[in-house]
Amino acid sequence: MSSLRARPFAVALIILMAAALAACSSGRPRVKTGSVSIATVSLMSRLDMPRSAPILIRIFKEEAVLEVWKQERDGRYGLLRTYPICKFSGALGPKEREGDRQAPEGFYEIDRGSLNPFSRNHLAFNIGFPNAYDRSLGRSGSNLMVHGGCKSVGCYAMTHQRMEEIYGLVREALLSGQSSIPIQAFPFRMTEENMALHAADPNMPFWEMLKVGYDAFAQSRVPPRVAACPGSYRFTTDPQWRRASDAEICEAASRVAAY
Repeated sequence: MSSLRARPFAVALIILMAAALAACSSGRPRVKTGSVSIATVSLMSRLDMPRSAPILIRIFKEEAVLEVWKQERDGRYGLLRTYPICKFSGALGPKEREGDRQAPEGFYEIDRGSLNPFSRNHLAFNIGFPNAYDRSLGRSGSNLMVHGGCKSVGCYAMTHQRMEEIYGLVREALLSGQSSIPIQAFPFRMTEENMALHAADPNMPFWEMLKVGYDAFAQSRVPPRVAACPGSYRFTTDPQWRRASDAEICEAASRVAAY
C-alpha cells in the first residue's frame, strides 16, 4: 500500500527533474550586463560625477592600463578609475593587418552594437577597428576587443572582475543617453619627455598626430570631436562641430589645407 502511494510522488519527481534538465540544455545564452561596484558608485558621488554622466576610455600600452574618465557636473571630465590591463598583443605601434597580433592604437567609438554580452571571454566590446583612417591606409583586422580573460590576440584583455565593472560602466553610459563612447588607445602617455624617448621610432609621425588629440583633452578636460578621415585624424574643440559628421569635418579640413 505504501509503495502505491509513493508512485505518484516518484513520477512527479521525475517530471520535475526532466524539466530542470531541459531548461539547462535549452541553449539560450544568459545575457550578461556587467556590474558597477558600490565602491565605484560612492567614488562617483565624492568626485561629483552623476552616475548617468558620459564616460571616456583611454588606454596606454606602455603602462598597460585602461582609464575610465567621467563627466563632472561642470562639464569637464575627471579620472574615475584606472584598471591594469592583464594582457595586450604585440608591441608599441598601430595594428597594420589581419593576423599581425598587434593591438590597435588610435581614436575609436563604442556604441550599443559594440557590446557582446555573450562573449566566450566573459564580456567584451568591439573598439571599432578599422575606422575610416585605418581603411584609407589599407589596415585590416576584425573583432578587435576589450574583453575578459588574460589571453589576447590583437585585443586588450582584462581580468573577469575588472571587465565586469568596465563593461557595466560602458553599458550604463549608453543606456543613460550617451550615443557613443570615445575610446583612445595610445602607445604611452604623450608627454614631451616620452616623445623624445621614442623619437627614433618609425611610428613617430603617426604618434605626433595622436598627440594633437591627446593634448586637446589635456588642455580642456573635454574630449575633442575626432573625425577619422582618409589619411589623417582631424580634431576640433569647437562646439559648433560637435554634431557634424566625420565627412563634414574631413571636407572642411581639406578645404582649409588647400588654401
